[in-house]
Amino acid sequence: MSDEMKLKSGQIALVTGGSGFLGRAIVDLLLAADIKVRILCRKDYPDLLEKGCSIFKGEISDYDLVTKAVEGCDMVFHTAAKAGIEEPYSEYVRINVTGTENIVKACLEKSVKRLIYTSSPSVVFSHGNIEGADESLPYPDHHEAYYPKTKAMAEKHVLSSNSEKLATVSLRPHLIWGPGDNHLAPRLISKAKAGRLKFIGDGNNRIDTVFIDNAAKAHILAAERLFPGSKVSGKAYFITNGDPRPIKEIVNGILAAAGVAPVTATIPFWLASAIGLVCEKAWKLFNIKGEPPITRWVAEELATSHWFNIDAAKNDLAYTPEVSIEEGMKKLSKFYSG
Repeated sequence: MSDEMKLKSGQIALVTGGSGFLGRAIVDLLLAADIKVRILCRKDYPDLLEKGCSIFKGEISDYDLVTKAVEGCDMVFHTAAKAGIEEPYSEYVRINVTGTENIVKACLEKSVKRLIYTSSPSVVFSHGNIEGADESLPYPDHHEAYYPKTKAMAEKHVLSSNSEKLATVSLRPHLIWGPGDNHLAPRLISKAKAGRLKFIGDGNNRIDTVFIDNAAKAHILAAERLFPGSKVSGKAYFITNGDPRPIKEIVNGILAAAGVAPVTATIPFWLASAIGLVCEKAWKLFNIKGEPPITRWVAEELATSHWFNIDAAKNDLAYTPEVSIEEGMKKLSKFYSG
């Protein structure tokens, strides 16, 4: 059998979280390939209906709904997740763990052969820098936040479910950015405008990012190479632009694209971590709703280097980050300038 199974016109794909930033980019590529797209999301999206998508409205924790959405599909792209640093833990388990278990169970029940799961490099984050690590990097014994903990639990379940009945693969895109971003860029921009954005440390710690087009294309490439017994089945892959830069260069590049002044303020890691601890205690003690401005986990994420070896994705998926960071910044600037 060939290492590649091109997507065929008329095939049916479900994209959970298809209304999100990454989900929409995957949907657009599927539609361009004449794939019939179903979307499982929490609200109605008239623009997606106009594109010809079918909407299954509800939560991935609802197994009956998941089963209906999955039935008859040739493949499932599971991008839906609860991110952030809010309480309570049970919500992360309900969506990230139980939701993923529902997807796997429904795929098996309805004889879907391919499941492409969107994970995160944070599943292997521990303490300190990660510089040039590949997929042999183990899961840590302990995760410092609910998001990476539950994403790791979900990824393990997806990969351990790989079999002759259901081929699974997990992609770990790192810090997706670009036009249409409704999460990272808006938060950076609003905090910078309010004068509340500072680099933790000197801002020279290098991080990997991935432009939205590259992240979405990686998912399609994985789907094309995924079938029971294939070299990619049962594996996880880091997905980045393969071009680590200082965090201050990336952040200020995004701000510049949006016409916002660069950030120069810094705060020592020890102080940011101490403030994070106070915030964690206060939010829990007083049951404050919403995300705290910082936690110890976030402080360490922002102060350390995180970049990865993507040779496995290049070799196994034929992945190439086609849009460079410079080209991506131009596209982002054009997006913000209207």
